[in-house]
Amino acid sequence: MKQINPSIKTIGMIGGTGWESTVEYYKIINKSISESTGYKHSAKIIMFSIDFFEISSRIEKQDFDGLGLYLTDLAQKIEEDGADCLLVCANTLHMFADRISEKISIPLIHIADATAVKIKERNMQQVGLLGTKPTMEMPFYKNRLKVKHGIDVIVPCEAERDYIQKTFLDEFFQGKFQMEARKQFLTIMDKLVAEGAEGIILGCTEIPLLIHQNDTDIPLFDTLEIHANAAVEFALSAKIK
Repeated sequence: MKQINPSIKTIGMIGGTGWESTVEYYKIINKSISESTGYKHSAKIIMFSIDFFEISSRIEKQDFDGLGLYLTDLAQKIEEDGADCLLVCANTLHMFADRISEKISIPLIHIADATAVKIKERNMQQVGLLGTKPTMEMPFYKNRLKVKHGIDVIVPCEAERDYIQKTFLDEFFQGKFQMEARKQFLTIMDKLVAEGAEGIILGCTEIPLLIHQNDTDIPLFDTLEIHANAAVEFALSAKIK
């Protein structure tokens, strides 16, 4: 690979949601920057790793205004500390992406936008979406893909959405990634393909810790890896603010 010597921008990260996937963000970003610079550089990162209770307790109380304010405050602090861009390392928390973007001057690299680029590169028009219930059911994710990028999204049936959410809470967020869950998720994905999905968005950054492309012939869009690599592209770009 061609060696370059860039002025590397600093990536801001709100992580810890859960911490296992944040570890993967950190590894992917550093590995990619190291390889892209001939192993001369690693990433410059400012990260706030959240105590997940700060998220789950607000969601349990339906305190979405409080959660939005909490995340916006963190984003502003990360910017003040010198970050050149911001990653919110969770698909679900992008329900607050527009609110956060309005309060900071650095770009928020939106996980759905980065994923849409990869979907369009494959010339796909309709995809399935797996994620938390808010991600699958609320409009912030599906509408962004449809309105901004022209991509139609289909989601599992209600019973399957309930199963996926329970698996997140009872297994993934406790660091458990088990064979039975993999089998069930693959079955759900097959049903989405039968309904017309050309590929599947792994729309929770824990799902890629369970399902990998070599588990299925269905094209998968790993939002964690896509999002991390979008940050790398930004960090190595020539335009420095």
